[in-house]
Amino acid sequence: MKKAIIIFLSITMLLSASACSGNTEISESKSTEIVQTAESIQLINKMTETERSRVDKHALTLLDEPADIDDIEHKVSIEFKTETPESLRADLENMRDKITDDEYEQAIEEINKIAESEENYSYSYPIYALIDGYLYSGIIWRPECDDSGMSITIYDDETGEGENVTFDTFEECLDWAAKDYKKKGFDSDDMIESKIRQIQMVRDALKSGDYETLPEGSIDINDPSMYSDPFADPFADYRDVWEYDRTAVEAIKNSIDEISIYDEELSTEFLVHVTLPPDYDKDKAYPVFLLTDGVWRFGNHTELRKVMENGESADVILVSLGYNYKIDGTNPYYRFTHLLQNRNKLLDFITDNLMPYLGENYNIDYANSSLYGHSNGGVFTHNALFKSDLYENQPFGNYIIGSPAFWGLYDEEGFDLDPDGCQSDYGYFDRNDKLDKNVFLCGGSLEDPDYADSYNGHDTTLEGLAKLNDRLESHNANVIYKLYESHHYQFIPKMLIEFLKETYPKQ
Repeated sequence: MKKAIIIFLSITMLLSASACSGNTEISESKSTEIVQTAESIQLINKMTETERSRVDKHALTLLDEPADIDDIEHKVSIEFKTETPESLRADLENMRDKITDDEYEQAIEEINKIAESEENYSYSYPIYALIDGYLYSGIIWRPECDDSGMSITIYDDETGEGENVTFDTFEECLDWAAKDYKKKGFDSDDMIESKIRQIQMVRDALKSGDYETLPEGSIDINDPSMYSDPFADPFADYRDVWEYDRTAVEAIKNSIDEISIYDEELSTEFLVHVTLPPDYDKDKAYPVFLLTDGVWRFGNHTELRKVMENGESADVILVSLGYNYKIDGTNPYYRFTHLLQNRNKLLDFITDNLMPYLGENYNIDYANSSLYGHSNGGVFTHNALFKSDLYENQPFGNYIIGSPAFWGLYDEEGFDLDPDGCQSDYGYFDRNDKLDKNVFLCGGSLEDPDYADSYNGHDTTLEGLAKLNDRLESHNANVIYKLYESHHYQFIPKMLIEFLKETYPKQ
């Protein structure tokens, strides 16, 4: 019987609070004076050779029309598994608890027959594939298979039991795969079409030999980082989900750099947009104002730069951190994965890779630079602030913690998100006598009902924010705490402009 392998990756949709754009009015505030320093800080770039080799700084492409999918060349990479009697026995032992004694004895007998009948028996077959570096999760046909009598084994994610399905033609297999993807929850016709296209691409590459061979063992599907981009589509282009004023961006596009930068820890390619201030002078040092959630916050660059043009603030370099256009940055999965679940790895990336790299390309005043995050991003910025002392690199002097969704750390899916560490500010004040950073806490006075179904008995957004303010004030930290008459995210644009004017006043 001709065989093939099918791999289906289970994906759990993890929803979290989101951040978008809008307008609002200030309702109430209390503040203390922001402390600025003129200290000169140098950072050490800790990017690996692989990360260095993949970084690409170029002109803005967000405004470009997506290329025709048939005009793009794609790279298929295949990992093969070499089968010997010894490896077969090892594999059998690994699945011993999933098979019966009779099945085990029968398999041992078959392996012994192979070993006795064929001296130096060895057989290699494809087991995993990448398309443009993204983990492929479809059917992988063995090259010797033709288009008739094809058989695949489908494994149940929970029981591990396999079921054989046989097809008379390749088209019949594709029809089955489309229905199966729909059954597994892929409700977008475009996504299913892309999955089918990927099956065809991997099959064609194996038949033609037009693929890169990966070293055996180079893809570890038990490594969580392999799943950091489960929704990334090598054929997709998500420029249309980015929120911005096209006309306003067109007017300043020559002042915008776009940087693709890959992180090995997160196995993710990020997209960074750098907007230079008016009359940018490469010999002058500027603070960086770094905004997470680039899919939304890049759209604020034009408004913030206009404040500088009007002389209402000093000049800063605006930076937003998002994902490349093959990833839907509005998908709640990514905000959960990177801003909550892997927030320490994201902090490593920003602190030791991104900010030092930016310093190699722009003259940066790190001591006066600012990091912004909202909702899950607010949880991330809180984490970044109170673990900043653990890093040799110190890229920020100011932190905006907006509407932090601390309640999202009490996850019911079994993830260890360290809510207790968060509530104790990660032991920062056990390690330090004082906080040498400036903090801006903000939220919408009307937002608590927005996620009422998500609190599950834990502090609401505003309760968590108020308690954080109390802790900071008890340690005499330089903190501003302000609520806006707004729901969860509508206040963000006005807040950012206000922060820019007050933190970086025109000299």
